[in-house]
Order: sequence, then C-alpha cells, then structure tokens
Amino acid sequence: MRTFRTALLTAAAAGLAVTALTPTPAAAAPAPAPVLPKFLAAGELPASLTPWTAGPVRQGVPQEGSLCTAGIAPAAGARYRDFRTELDTQARQTITVATTTARAEKLAADLRAALETCLDRLKEQDPGLEGEAFHHGGIDIEEGAHLYSIDTSHPEAGSTDIGLYSVGRDGRAVTVVEWGQMGELDGAPLEGFRKTTRTAVAKLY
Repeated sequence: MRTFRTALLTAAAAGLAVTALTPTPAAAAPAPAPVLPKFLAAGELPASLTPWTAGPVRQGVPQEGSLCTAGIAPAAGARYRDFRTELDTQARQTITVATTTARAEKLAADLRAALETCLDRLKEQDPGLEGEAFHHGGIDIEEGAHLYSIDTSHPEAGSTDIGLYSVGRDGRAVTVVEWGQMGELDGAPLEGFRKTTRTAVAKLY
C-alpha cells in the first residue's frame, strides 16, 4: 500500500513539473488603433485682423451651419472642428473617413455637386436673396481639392456675406473646409484659403 501511495505522489509531482514547464500561449497583442486624420490648427487658417481660436474636435457632423453640404456626409466616421475670430469671421473643417476608397470618391463628388448647386437652392428657399457663385479651380494635392465661393446679399436687409469652401480627398479621407464673414468676394482671402486647403488635405495622412 505504501509503495502504491508513493508511486501516486511521484506521478502527481511529475505531472505538476510538466505543467509548469509547458509554456502558456501568449495573449494576442491588441490591434493598433487606426490613425485618425489630423485637423487644421488655428494658425493655419487665412490671416485675420484678430487671432483665430480653434474649438475642440467633435464627433459626427455639425447640427447647425454648413447649409450647402448638410445631409451629404454620414455621421459615422465624421468629425469636425469650428474656428472663430473676434470679428465674427468663422470657419469649420469636417473630415469623414469612408469605409472604402470608392465611397470616399463618391462622397467627394457629392459634396462638390452640393456646393455647385448651393446658391440656387438658397435662392429657392429665400426668393429675395441675390448672389454669385464661382468655382476657383483645383489644387494638385493628394487626390485633389477644389475651391468655391458663394457671395450673397439681401437688398431688403442691406446685408452681404461671402463664403469660401473647399473639398479635398486623400485616400478614404474627405475634408470640407468652410470660411465665412460679412462682406464681398473682393475682400475675401482667396489665396490664403487656397493655402489653407492645401494644408488641410496634406495633413489628412
């Protein structure tokens, strides 16, 4: 009996030794977080008489403003950032990362179409509105960017507003940059906005 018991203890000890020597599978390394496109900094917007202030980066699409492009970009995969100065000049950048390059191409095309038809749609909503819209050409950066301006006035109210817009793409990332203030196109920093757009697309990835 003592011999049998000794044999069991010896076998148990051997089993523990084998278990201790058997390497345990290493835990799978966590997948690296996806690289998110970078936003413009306040100092990268067109020069202004007072400094720009950058708001926080927010998830989704803006609930207000962006009249020309509202409802085009999906909330999923979208983020935006607002900018302002002390002189009521405002700007906004929205970045959307599409699930595929093909969807990003379509989104960029849809956003451009929305900007090209924006003034007509605004006039339909407000028959007293007057204005002009221009396409200021493209920028050779990554998959390309395009610039637009929409100059509006309301004679009854005596107000004039100018907005500059751009759409650019780098791979699956599409960005829209908006800039606006009271005034006319002659007083808008079109070349500065062109430089801002180039920087915005270059910073995506």
